Amino acid sequence: MEALLGADDSSLYAQTGGRIAQLRGFRGYHVIEAGNGVISSVGFFDTSAQADESTCVASNWVREEKLETALANSPKITGGEVLVQKTRELVGA
Repeated sequence: MEALLGADDSSLYAQTGGRIAQLRGFRGYHVIEAGNGVISSVGFFDTSAQADESTCVASNWVREEKLETALANSPKITGGEVLVQKTRELVGA
């Protein structure tokens, strides 16, 4: 996991989230460490085409950083419409 995230997760954001946040239609991006070497990311965009572009950006980053071997499984890409949305400012621990 550390090979993918680096010393801290800010490098992951700077290299992927920073690029993704610049894309048209960007609304939000979250990376979740689910344990057992599993990382999930969720991106929110205005259209599915814009979301697809973010997948290309993330894939290119994995290739550029030569991280294919750090990924235990091939990425699973899913998409769909947001049915319910409720947000509140997150407070760090």
